[in-house]
Amino acid sequence: MSTCARIAISRLILNNHIPNIQASWVTQGHKVAQIALTFGANDLGGTMLGGERCARSRGCLSEDDTRSDPPPDREGSDGPLAKRDTLYNILEEY
Repeated sequence: MSTCARIAISRLILNNHIPNIQASWVTQGHKVAQIALTFGANDLGGTMLGGERCARSRGCLSEDDTRSDPPPDREGSDGPLAKRDTLYNILEEY
């Protein structure tokens, strides 16, 4: 099952119980993460602890990717774009 299908099914089933569904641009790549926003994800995650070598070996990370957030891109998003902390407190709005 594809990442986007899992996100869509999760949104349909868990919508009233889990408010935020995250797509990972680190493990899935920037484009799939953007597409996932149209399938029900409303959060893009990019922090990895110790998994960068694994993601890089699978071809998900290029040498140019860093652990910082990707530049904001509105494609696929119908809501506001913001940088947040782990507790979903807004740190910066774009």
